[in-house]
Amino acid sequence: MKQFLIGLGLLIVLALPPVANLLESIMIIHMHMQMPSIVIAGFLMGKLFQQRFPTLFEKWNENGVPGILLFTVIMVYWTIPKTMDETLTITSMEVFKFFSLSLLAGVPLRDSWKKLSDRAKNLVFIFFTVKYLGMGVLYINTNMQLCNNYLVIDQITLGWGFITTAICIAIYLVYNNFTDQSIYKE
Repeated sequence: MKQFLIGLGLLIVLALPPVANLLESIMIIHMHMQMPSIVIAGFLMGKLFQQRFPTLFEKWNENGVPGILLFTVIMVYWTIPKTMDETLTITSMEVFKFFSLSLLAGVPLRDSWKKLSDRAKNLVFIFFTVKYLGMGVLYINTNMQLCNNYLVIDQITLGWGFITTAICIAIYLVYNNFTDQSIYKE
C-alpha cells in the first residue's frame, strides 16, 4: 500500500497545473522527465493492482508478453510529435496522457518485466534503442517544426536527448551481455 500511495502522490504532484506547466514548457523535459515520471508513478501503483486483481494479471498476462506489448504501444504513441503537441492544447489529451502512461504503461510494465526471459528483455531494449535513434535522427534532421508549441531548437535538443538515451541503452546491453550476470542473481 505504501508504494501505491507514493505512486499516487507522485502522479498528483505531476498533474498539478504549475508543475505540469513547468515540465511541459521545455520539450526535452516534457518527453524525458515528465512522461517517464508518470510511468514510474504507475509502476509504483501497480503492486496494489497486482495484489487486488491477481487472477486478471495471471490470466491476461501469463508470460509477460501482452503487458510489455501494451507498454510498448503506449510508449511509441507518446513519442509521436503530434500527440505530445496536442497535450499542450487539448485538455482531454493531457488527461489521457496521465491515464495511459500510468495505468496502461506503468502497471503492465511492473507485471510483465519479471515474467519476461532475459532474451525478451534484451529485445525490448534493442527495440527502444532503435526507436530512440530513429526519433533522434528525425528530430535533429528535420528543419521544419514538428510540434507547433515548441521551437526548432527545442526539437533539436530533444533529438540529441533521444540519441544520448539510445547510446546509454546500447552501453547497458553490451555490459549486460559481456559480463557474468549470474553473480548478481539470487
